[in-house]
Amino acid sequence: MFSVIIQEKAYSVEKTDKDIRVNDKTLDWDLKWVSDRKIHLIQNNKSIEAELISLDKETKTIQIKLNNKVSELQIKDRFDLLLEELGMDNASQGTIQDIKAPMPGLILDLKVKPGDTVQKGDVVLILEAMKMENIIKAPGDGVVKEVKVSLKQSVEKNQVLIQF
Repeated sequence: MFSVIIQEKAYSVEKTDKDIRVNDKTLDWDLKWVSDRKIHLIQNNKSIEAELISLDKETKTIQIKLNNKVSELQIKDRFDLLLEELGMDNASQGTIQDIKAPMPGLILDLKVKPGDTVQKGDVVLILEAMKMENIIKAPGDGVVKEVKVSLKQSVEKNQVLIQF
């Protein structure tokens, strides 16, 4: 199963060996390939011509021409849908909302202040836990909105340390 988004409207698509279902309705159509990028289909006595204009595998975006009108489709496969369901769909975008303490500990050093711009991998603070210094790095690019902790402050696991 996958999802197709056209003009901000999502459609659930499921393909089996026998048919294709869109939003749990089986599509009844005649399909004929005209070329490697063009198809002609008939559905409910309507003729539709579709041509692939571009395909961006990285963003999973397809541009097609339907009856001489260009449309953009965003494809989400089952893995994209699972990540979205788990709230991890924005992880690959490189932007961050906040950094939380990975474990309880003591803030030894703060490397950023509000207004600072950080890049993915930049050291933002040092957290001491179990007599070890843990370097906390920015998981993505962003601008520090607020530092929620201070030097020598004890923190709990999952406590927000820095907001972006």
